[in-house]
Amino acid sequence: MSKEFRSWRRRVQALDGVSFSVRQGEVFGLLGGNGAGKTTLVKILLGLGRPTAGRVEVRGVDPRRTRARRRVGYLPEGHRFPGYLSGEAAMRLFGRLAGMDEARITARTSELLDLVGLGERGSDRISRYSKGMTQRLGLASALLDDPEVLFLDEPTDGVDPVGRRHIRDVLLAARERGTTIFINSHLLSEVERTCDRVGILHQGRLLREASVDDLTRPTRRFRIRLAEGQHAPPACLDRYRAAATNGHIDVEVPDLGTLNQLLDGLRGERLLIAEVSAQRAALEDVFIEMVREESAS
Repeated sequence: MSKEFRSWRRRVQALDGVSFSVRQGEVFGLLGGNGAGKTTLVKILLGLGRPTAGRVEVRGVDPRRTRARRRVGYLPEGHRFPGYLSGEAAMRLFGRLAGMDEARITARTSELLDLVGLGERGSDRISRYSKGMTQRLGLASALLDDPEVLFLDEPTDGVDPVGRRHIRDVLLAARERGTTIFINSHLLSEVERTCDRVGILHQGRLLREASVDDLTRPTRRFRIRLAEGQHAPPACLDRYRAAATNGHIDVEVPDLGTLNQLLDGLRGERLLIAEVSAQRAALEDVFIEMVREESAS
């Protein structure tokens, strides 16, 4: 798909030939810096905008059609609730907007507030909620109608580590129930823990679409752990350009033969090797390297 904006000054192409698919029941993450086109893409997927070229389908239907929006949940970035409402009242409001009957709204409200850790605070006014509590309430409201597809824009923004873990557990449980989840986020560590596949968007173009495992596959970097209290001699470290950090030896080697030479050298010094592990690339490092290469080309 492509999307252009025109103004009296210049024409901006927000998306340029973006093409990808999200499988049913998976968690897909969209990564990109500010101005990459993420928000424009999400709006198009929700039927709130239209591409100037190309075709978009959500569950096989144009997202601008009313029936395409049924059983679709959405948590926007920076969402706001009226502070005078209680959490329960906000859930009832969203349930009625979704066309749910009162009995189901009541049952789902109780279930979801417990699920996101707000069961004992549902009757409190939202003005008394912290940022993390408001974010969790937003997630509960997006899950209210038991959506088949869930769009989340920065779902863990401003949430503390405990709250992020809680939200991650809720999302993984939703995936187990068959919900397809589309996450737009710049918190790459959370994406790495939550998503099955990701797409990397840069200046309106999709640079890569792959599974998290493929992108973070083991590199030629290895970590060697010696038995407690043992240390590698500096000469051995210098020879292989290895670094001793926090009781480990970190080394990057051109091949397995070189790694084994290092291990033989350590054993030759009568050192006991407790563990050797290949280091996976962090998703953040992969993302930054890919964007840098694209910007340099």
